[in-house]
Amino acid sequence: MPLFQINEIPSKPLISGYEAQFVHTASATFSHVRAKAGSILPTHSHPHEQVSYVLDGEFELTVDGVVYKLAPGQLFVIPSNIPHSGIAITDAFVLDVFTPVREDYVAKGGIIVG
Repeated sequence: MPLFQINEIPSKPLISGYEAQFVHTASATFSHVRAKAGSILPTHSHPHEQVSYVLDGEFELTVDGVVYKLAPGQLFVIPSNIPHSGIAITDAFVLDVFTPVREDYVAKGGIIVG
């Protein structure tokens, strides 16, 4: 079983104010996202189920038009193809898990396991 240190995985820019470190398995993509306070994540959707888990900071997530304020230790499950957006209220560190694998994120790099 491979063991990795998250701080050894290179960060890749996602959009302005957002950088991520990726780990891809055979069935999921793990995206460790650092967002700068005030950075906006525009409304989008994708066929992947997404679990967003706030590790540090505060993040406002809008899912299907409903606004949720997430704090450390809280997570939200976003079903596939549901429009969502967000804004980092403070600097934030969020773990996003996608199933199936996000091939567009695989193309950005990271670690591939399996």
